[in-house]
Amino acid sequence: MKISKKIVISFIIIAIVPLTFMLGVIAIVGNVQIYMMEQKYDVDISSYEKLYNSISILDQITANVREEMQTILKDTPDKITDMDYLEELNASFEDKYTFIIVYKDNDVVYNGGVENGELKNVPLPDPINIMGKDETIYISDSMQYLIKPEFFDYVDGSNGAVYIVSRIDNSLPEIKSMILAFMIFLIVITIVTGVILTWWIHIGILRPVRELRRAADKIAQGTLDFEVTQYKNNEFGELSKAFEEMRKHLKESIEENMRYDEENKELISNISHDLKTPITAIKGYVEGIMDGVADSPEKMDKYIRTIYNKANDMDKLIGELTIYSRIDSNKIPYNFIKLNIEEYFNDCIDELNIDLEAKGIKLAYTNYVEEGVMVIADPEQLKRVINNIVSNSVKYMDKRDKFMAIRLLDEEEYVHIEVEDNGKGIGNRELPYIFDRFYRTDSSRNSAMGGSGIGLAIVKKIIEAHGGKIWAASKIGSGTTIHFLLRKVDSTMAEK
Repeated sequence: MKISKKIVISFIIIAIVPLTFMLGVIAIVGNVQIYMMEQKYDVDISSYEKLYNSISILDQITANVREEMQTILKDTPDKITDMDYLEELNASFEDKYTFIIVYKDNDVVYNGGVENGELKNVPLPDPINIMGKDETIYISDSMQYLIKPEFFDYVDGSNGAVYIVSRIDNSLPEIKSMILAFMIFLIVITIVTGVILTWWIHIGILRPVRELRRAADKIAQGTLDFEVTQYKNNEFGELSKAFEEMRKHLKESIEENMRYDEENKELISNISHDLKTPITAIKGYVEGIMDGVADSPEKMDKYIRTIYNKANDMDKLIGELTIYSRIDSNKIPYNFIKLNIEEYFNDCIDELNIDLEAKGIKLAYTNYVEEGVMVIADPEQLKRVINNIVSNSVKYMDKRDKFMAIRLLDEEEYVHIEVEDNGKGIGNRELPYIFDRFYRTDSSRNSAMGGSGIGLAIVKKIIEAHGGKIWAASKIGSGTTIHFLLRKVDSTMAEK
């Protein structure tokens, strides 16, 4: 998931989830409290507004008390003078946060707000202020009361009044506990939401950052043999993928540099080996001349000719090394042009025939390509390819009747060239390596056959630079065929 989307979701969760849960909690706790208060106080709380209105609830509670008092005054008025009965009656009202005050004329004959001579609810309402009123709210400096009076006449004719007094300055304990529950639930929901969001952010953001930092530390230390943890479908997925690609490229680059170092060491060793043989021969023949061993014109001519040939071998080796180095470092300037493949090979075959006939090798040439087919190639480098392949084939011909065949085949987008010989062939184990530089099928690296061992390596580099492909097929005792492809020029390019 995208980080931007996570931020939006986090905002929505912070804004909506606690509110949603709190509404649910309010509904559940509120209904429970309403049910409990209805059962306890025998009142009807039909809405949440009444639940949060202490006066409304107390009004219902005292209405029940008032009805009870009215029944007593009507049926048994003499009980109002019984102090024990008044104490018992007042005690039954305590759980409803209500007490009674009984007046006779202007005198208090019973005060349910006093216990053991001390006031339970102070200050008491002044009878002068409430006398004759049906219902009122009395407010003092520190107290608030809901007062409901019931007036009656004593048996002796005196004016009497029973005042039902309820404190309204504080909420009912059930309401207080409900508010406390709401606060606790709000805190819990906020904490839980915060923990969940923190965990989610940790999983989605902090953990990937930590993993990427560890990956960066490992890369900085040169440790590349690990895999960067991949995260999908977000920015960290793209970043982790980039880190992994960087790690792979760095590892490949280091491995390639190490391989190049090894190849360079091998190159130096091979060059030393291939140069040592002709140099040793040259020194030997020169020493023979200096010591007078070549004491006849024939021997002298033989020694001089051998020295010359060995020097030519060295020059050829150095030349091929120079060419390979330039090709390997992409410094060789290619001159790609459109070539008529038939005309080009006709000229090549004419030149090759002269050299091969001199060596007693028969050459067969067959062209299966349609007339006018063009390829994209560098004429000079393509000639080097053909000469190197042919020269390599000639070196390993071991039969009395030596034979070579060159065929041009038409294959859709490519021209397929085959160069076949009837030499001694190459084993299956060695065949995949013949295009490696300095590889020779003779494990002893005997240079008696001549050559530098990089001729086919040069061929492969040139063909790949042409956008083609090269491979070989061979059978021990029967010979070897080198195949390579050259890309044709399409009709549009040909018109240009």
